[in-house]
Amino acid sequence: MTAAFPTNQDLDPQRLRSAFGNFPTGVVAVAAEVDGVPVGLAASSFTSVSLDPPLVSINLAATSKTWPDLRRAVKLGVTVLASHHGPLCRQLAGAVGQRFTGVDYSVSPEGSIFIDDGMATFDTTIHREVPAGDHILVLLELHAVEHRSDGGPLLFHRSVFGQLAAAE
Repeated sequence: MTAAFPTNQDLDPQRLRSAFGNFPTGVVAVAAEVDGVPVGLAASSFTSVSLDPPLVSINLAATSKTWPDLRRAVKLGVTVLASHHGPLCRQLAGAVGQRFTGVDYSVSPEGSIFIDDGMATFDTTIHREVPAGDHILVLLELHAVEHRSDGGPLLFHRSVFGQLAAAE
């Protein structure tokens, strides 16, 4: 078998996006009430970072129109989306005024928003923001966590939503 080695090629954004798309990821909703209005977005770059202190991260486009509002929240809710949440994920990436239309969610006393039937929820605050090229790496500190053991997560692979296949 011959290994495919990268060569010096033009690393244009479309070529990179296509290559990055070969790595399947989960998807989370990041949401909070800001000035009494639900604000949120979908992110496929969620990663656990540290147990002590408990940290997770998301990467957001520096051009995000939602993040400047969302980052003003006292606390942020992060929900790991379940396998049936593909349409919800598209909705959270769509028109700002329609992102929570028809969505069942709960709000904490501090304003964190959690999707009611998600796989896991994390109550967080912003620990640090790090500029990273055309994105912002956001480290979030965890303050509470809930999770379920049934069902499966929503996966994003090659710009398509999917789910885990049962192991045999």
